Amino acid sequence: MVAAGAEHSVAITEDGDLYGWGWGRYGNLGLGDTNDRLIPEKVNIDGDKIVMVSCGWRHTISISSSGGLYTHGWSKYGQLGHGDFEDCLVPRKVQALSDKLISQVSGGWRHSMALTSNGQLFGWGWNKFGQIGIGHNFDCSSPMLVNFPHAQKVVQMSSGWRHTVAVTDRANVYSWGRGANGQLGHGDTKDRNVPTIIDAFSVDGCSEQHIESSNYPLPGKSFASLSERYAVVPNETALGSYATTSSDKSDKFDASVPENDVSLDSPTINQFETMM
Repeated sequence: MVAAGAEHSVAITEDGDLYGWGWGRYGNLGLGDTNDRLIPEKVNIDGDKIVMVSCGWRHTISISSSGGLYTHGWSKYGQLGHGDFEDCLVPRKVQALSDKLISQVSGGWRHSMALTSNGQLFGWGWNKFGQIGIGHNFDCSSPMLVNFPHAQKVVQMSSGWRHTVAVTDRANVYSWGRGANGQLGHGDTKDRNVPTIIDAFSVDGCSEQHIESSNYPLPGKSFASLSERYAVVPNETALGSYATTSSDKSDKFDASVPENDVSLDSPTINQFETMM
């Protein structure tokens, strides 16, 4: 299995060994330091074999063969789930879920989600837009149980940058978090901090809802330009050197990333074609 973060990569071998390489500034490679790696290097996880892995922007989440959950890397917003906001340079077991068998994990930009073998979904980390799904917008440094109507069990989930999507055992699809560009699928651009059913995909959705093909704007109809529709992350090389402490690095680097979907640059069509 392989997974990729913003600028780091990880892989699991058939023998259950975890490898990391790329950008390691926050310990997101799990190799005990903050150095980058140009080639894959084996991660030591106390003899446990790893069967699943997911990357957030600067952190890594993994599951052992025994169902244990490990995280390492950046934790400014509590996305590692250890009850604090301290970075981890090596994989550390999430004790709050030590009595659970974890079957699936997913890393967002600054939040994390974990699914247990009995269908319980937990979330933690950055929660500015409600992407954890627990009814408020405060960050959480420990895993929090996400509740679904009628005690539905979750069978699959995935994290976006600032939102989360899940499928339940009743064949319903739910989404929550940032909705500014319609990514929640509810026909509007509102944020939501609890799981909200997507009618078009769900057995329990409104019967009058159905999936329709998207239509392109009609001739003469105005629509937002690329610079208005997309948040652009400036080139980090233009920011200069970073301070040596973890907190200083986080603050300075984060300043280059839009917090509210506002474009910081004015990209051209060619720039977007290059990015794509």
